[in-house]
Amino acid sequence: MPDDGAVVNSAGAQPANIPGDGPDIPPNRGQSPQDRAESQPGNSMGERTGMQDKHGYYLEDLSVGMTDIFAKTVTEADIVAFAGVSGDTNPVHLDAEFAQETMFKERIAHGMLAASFVSTVLGTRLPGPGCIYLSQSLKFLAPVRIGETVTARVTLRELNAPKQRAVFDTTCKVGDRVVISGEAMMMINRRPHKEH
Repeated sequence: MPDDGAVVNSAGAQPANIPGDGPDIPPNRGQSPQDRAESQPGNSMGERTGMQDKHGYYLEDLSVGMTDIFAKTVTEADIVAFAGVSGDTNPVHLDAEFAQETMFKERIAHGMLAASFVSTVLGTRLPGPGCIYLSQSLKFLAPVRIGETVTARVTLRELNAPKQRAVFDTTCKVGDRVVISGEAMMMINRRPHKEH
C-alpha cells in the first residue's frame, strides 16, 4: 500500500493517469474481478484472490479501505436512453430551449443516471457479482452535463461479518468536483465450504 496517501483500487494496484480520464482510472478498468485478481503479481492463472468463477469478492476477502471505480463520459444517447427506460422526461434533460431558461442554462444529465454508475462499481467490481444492494443514500451536489466524464468510486467503510453486511462510501466526481455523495449497504455472500 502506498505511503503517500494515494488511492488504490480493490485489486491493490495504484491508479494510472490516462490522458483525458484524470488520475482516477486504474489500468485494469474493464476487467472482471477474477481477471484483475489473476493479473496481480504473485497470482498465476489458476489461482484466485478472493474470487471464484464469476463471483466477486466474498465477505472473508473484504477489508475496510478497499476501493474501486468506474468512469463513463455521459453522452446525448445516454440521456435519451435513460429518459426512455426510466420515464423521466423532465425537459431540463431533453429540451435545450427549456433548459436555457433554468439555473443550469443548458441540458443536464439525470441525477440518477450518474448515480447508477455507483451500482456499476458495486455490482461488477467491488464487491462485485453476487452482492445484493440493501440501501443507498444520495446527495446531489452539482449537475452533470453532456460530454462530462463521471467517475464513480466506492470505498469500504464498515464490515458487519455476523450479519454479512458491508457499508461503502459512494461518490461521483467530474474532475475534482464531487457531484454526488452517499453511502451504500450491501449484503455479501460468505465463501462456500468446499466439498471433499
